[in-house]
Amino acid sequence: MSILVVGAGAFGTSLAISLGRQGPVSLWARDPQHIAEMQATRRNTRRLPGANFPDPLTVTATLQDVQTVLLAVPAQKLSGVLTENQDLFAGKYLVACCKGIDRETGLGACDTIAASVPTAIPAVLTGPSFAADLAVGLPTALTLACADSDVGKILQKQLSTPVLRLYRTTDTRGAELGGALKNVMAIACGVAVGAGLGHSARAALMTRGFAEMTRFAVQHGADSATLAGLSGFGDLALTCTSEGSRNYQFGVALGSGQSFDRNTTVEGASTALAMKKIALHQNLDMPITQTVARLVEKKADVQSAIEHLLSRPLKEE
Repeated sequence: MSILVVGAGAFGTSLAISLGRQGPVSLWARDPQHIAEMQATRRNTRRLPGANFPDPLTVTATLQDVQTVLLAVPAQKLSGVLTENQDLFAGKYLVACCKGIDRETGLGACDTIAASVPTAIPAVLTGPSFAADLAVGLPTALTLACADSDVGKILQKQLSTPVLRLYRTTDTRGAELGGALKNVMAIACGVAVGAGLGHSARAALMTRGFAEMTRFAVQHGADSATLAGLSGFGDLALTCTSEGSRNYQFGVALGSGQSFDRNTTVEGASTALAMKKIALHQNLDMPITQTVARLVEKKADVQSAIEHLLSRPLKEE
C-alpha cells in the first residue's frame, strides 16, 4: 500500500525516507523549485541535508490518490491544506504529524481534520523524535493515536519499520495535547537556561510543566496515562533538554535577548497563544503557558515573567 507524505519539511522528509526504505512513498511539496532540487539531488538539502532518498521515494507536485496520507505540515497551516484538498482526502486515513493547537479555532489536529474532511478517519503520529535521527535510521519510538482501533492497527502495521516502533492508543486527545503543550514547556525551559537560571530551574519547569499539561489534558477528556507516555512525558524530556529542539532554542533566544530566525517554525509559540485564549475563556490556571504567551506577545520581559512565576503562592505538590 503506497503512502503519501504531505509536506517536505524536515520531519515530513525524514518520515518519507524512513518509510521509503520499506516500500513506495510519495513526498509532496508546494514549491516547484524545491521539488526540482530534490528530484535532481535525491536529497532535501534545504531542510534535511546529508540524508539520501531511497529508490522507492518519489518527490511530486501532485497529491497522489492513496488511502494513507501523512500530514506533515505546521499546525497553523493544517486547516488550509485540508480545505484545499477536501475531495481528494475524503474517506482517507489522515495522520496528523504536527504538534500544535490552531490559533484561530483552538482545535487540535483530529478536530481540525474532522471539521474540514468529515468522511476522513483522523489519526495522530507524535512523540519524542528528531528528523535527523529518523532519517539516518536511528531507533525511534512514537505514539500512533486513532479513535478507530481497527484502523489504528492497520496504520501501526503500515507505518512501523525495523527502527521506527509505534505504540498504539485510541486516546487521540491525550496524544495531540501532549505533543502540543510540551512545545510550550520547551520554550519556558529555554527561557530559563537563556536567562542564566541554571539546570535546576529547568528541571523545576519541566516538572511543573508536566503537571500543567496533564491537568489541562485530563480536564478535556484525555487519559493521564497517555500524558505519562511517549506523546507527553517522553516528548517533553527530549524537547526540553536538547539543543536540537527549535522550541527550546527559541526560548533560549528569548531568555538571552538574542535574535531568532523568523523563518523557523516554532509550534509552541502559536500554541501558547491559542492556549492562553482557552485558559482565559474557561477560567483555567495555566501559569507557565500564560507566561510564555506573554513573552511571545512581548507583553512581559524575561525578568518580570520570572518574578511572576517565583511569586506564586506556596502550596502542596
